[in-house]
Amino acid sequence: MTFVRSTLAAALAVLAIGSFTQAQAKGCLKGAVVGGVAGHYAHHHAVLGAVGGCVAGHELAKHKARVAREKAAQQHATAGN
Repeated sequence: MTFVRSTLAAALAVLAIGSFTQAQAKGCLKGAVVGGVAGHYAHHHAVLGAVGGCVAGHELAKHKARVAREKAAQQHATAGN
């Protein structure tokens, strides 16, 4: 029964996370799914894993976007000379 409860809790967490707008949820859903699965296997902490995965995925997506913007700005500045 605990597997069913943890799976249901993870599914509800993913659905709640899915209610964010696209800009806010970038990277969050994928991180939540991966974190939820990992948390489930780590002593049945699927919800905690989903939340942590969401945060980590969102931060990673922000970092990748910032690096891409900086690279594009550098290429634009180099091409302008």
